[in-house]
Amino acid sequence: MKQGISESEFIALFRTFHQSVKNFVFYKTGDMDLAEDIMQDVFLKFWEKRGEIRLATAKSLLYTIAGNLSKNRLEHRHVVLQFANSYVQPPHSHSPEFEAELKEFDARLQKAIADLDEKNRVVFLMNRIDGMTYQEIAENIGLTVKAVEKRMKKALDYLTETLHHKL
Repeated sequence: MKQGISESEFIALFRTFHQSVKNFVFYKTGDMDLAEDIMQDVFLKFWEKRGEIRLATAKSLLYTIAGNLSKNRLEHRHVVLQFANSYVQPPHSHSPEFEAELKEFDARLQKAIADLDEKNRVVFLMNRIDGMTYQEIAENIGLTVKAVEKRMKKALDYLTETLHHKL
């Protein structure tokens, strides 16, 4: 089996995975600027180890490096998610009361997502924001599909309980 990846293979991997790696780091950190920095560090470290990498394991290695770098950078810091850029404004035909309720619900939802256990939050956001299947998530973060299903169930149960309890 061939050991090491070529420059063209590295470029192809970067083009394919840079956005999903950055999203993965963002879900872990809640900071888009930090996610961008870590994503660049991931690919730098990956480039430095290119001679030791097998193409078949490149994808999982990228996510492993991203997870480790994220953890190292945030060892004593609280994770806060900010979805200002992903918030879609509703049509302006709604009443001011509806707008206020929607804004309040959105704030509660964002807080509930931020309060999720990190492992469950990452799985939840990879599925709901990136549209990844459980199989894809499992491959990317090195879990079984059953473990991903369990984490998603815990995330959904927590969000349901938290949001319904406050209604």
